[in-house]
Amino acid sequence: MKCAVIVVGAGRGTRHGGDIPKQYQCLAGQPVFRRTLLGFLNHTQINSVIAVIASEDAPLFAKASEELNVRTVFGGATRTASVRAGLQALSGDAPDLVLIHDAARPMVSQDLVSRLIAAATKTNGAAPGLNISDALKRLGEDGAPEDDVARDGLVQVQTPQVFPFGLLVAAYGQVREDEAFSDDLAVARAAGMDCTLVEGDPDNFKITHSGDLHRAERLLSGQSSTFCVTGTGYDVHKIITGSQMMLCGVPIKGDLALLGHSDADAALHALTDAMLGSIGAGDIGDHFPPSDPQWRGVDSTVFLAKAKTLLGQHNARLLHVDLTIICERPKIKPHRDAMRERLAGLLGLELHRISVKATTTEGLGFTGRGEGLAVMATVSVEISEH
Repeated sequence: MKCAVIVVGAGRGTRHGGDIPKQYQCLAGQPVFRRTLLGFLNHTQINSVIAVIASEDAPLFAKASEELNVRTVFGGATRTASVRAGLQALSGDAPDLVLIHDAARPMVSQDLVSRLIAAATKTNGAAPGLNISDALKRLGEDGAPEDDVARDGLVQVQTPQVFPFGLLVAAYGQVREDEAFSDDLAVARAAGMDCTLVEGDPDNFKITHSGDLHRAERLLSGQSSTFCVTGTGYDVHKIITGSQMMLCGVPIKGDLALLGHSDADAALHALTDAMLGSIGAGDIGDHFPPSDPQWRGVDSTVFLAKAKTLLGQHNARLLHVDLTIICERPKIKPHRDAMRERLAGLLGLELHRISVKATTTEGLGFTGRGEGLAVMATVSVEISEH
C-alpha cells in the first residue's frame, strides 16, 4: 500500500507572534516545519511527502527542509485551497492513502500515524480525536463568559487525517472554489463519506499561542516546567512547668514544657503547616485533628513526615526552611545547631538550607510575659508540571 503525506504550512500563524511564521520558528534547535516533516519521513509506511507552503516563504522553507526528500507546492488563501493544491500535485502518481497534516504539529508520533493508517484501510477515512475535559462557555459580545456549552458529544479533532486518495479527491471536487472548511474531515463528511475517529495524542498539539513552543521543547527534552512557591506557617503553645520542651524535634531539658495534644512541638507544627500551605493541602488540623485520641502525645515528626510525603505526591520539592522562634525562655541559641541538624535529617536537606532564628518581644504580649511560645515558619518549594 502506497501512502503519501500532504503537510500544510502556507498559513501565517499570526496568533503565535514572532517575526516569521510559527512553522519556521526554532524548536529545540530545528525549525518546527522540519521536525514535522521528519516525523513522516522517518515512518516506514510513508512513501512520499509534499509540503504546501506560501510562495513568499520559499527561502525559509528551503532552509528548513535542507537535504530532506520533500516536494513543494504553493498553497492558496485558505487551508482548503492549500490541500487541493497538494492533492493535485499527487495526482500524477496517486497513492492509495493520503494523510493531511498541519505543519505546526511537530509532535506527531509514529504510533499515531500507524494507528490512523490501519483505521483508514477499513473505512473511508480516519482522524485522531480527544475528549474535552475542560468546561466550555459561550462568550457574549463583550467577551465575558455567558452560557455553558455541554461537552457531551464533543471532541477535539487533530491531524493527520487519513483518507483513500480517490475518495478525498472526489470529495474536494464537490467543493466550490470559494468554499473553506475547517479540516479535511469536514470536506469528507460533506461528501457523504463515513469516517472514524481514533484516540488522539495530547502531545500532538498545534503550535498556536505564545508559550506553545516552550511546551513542545519541554516534551522533547523530557523535562518538566517548574516554578517556585512559598508556604508559611504559624503556631503558638502555652508554656507550663515541666522537665522537657520539644522544639524542632530536639528535647530541651529544664523546668519548662509546652502544653498541647501531641508533644506540642510548636516549631514542627508551624513547619508542617508551611509545607502543607505550599501545595494547598490544608493545615495540620485537617490531617491530624486534636479531637482524635490517636494523636495524643504523638511525636510531631509524624506530622512532618506526612507533609513531606504530600509534597512528593504533588511533584513538589522542598528547597529551603526558615524558622523564627519567638520566646523569652528557653534560650534558643545553645540548641540552634542541634535543631538545624535534626531538621536537615528529617527533611533530607543540606544544613545550609535550614535556618533557625530566635527573637523576643521585649517583654510585651503573651510571649514577653512568658505565658507562651510562638513560631513562624517559611518554606520555599519547587513544583514541577509534567
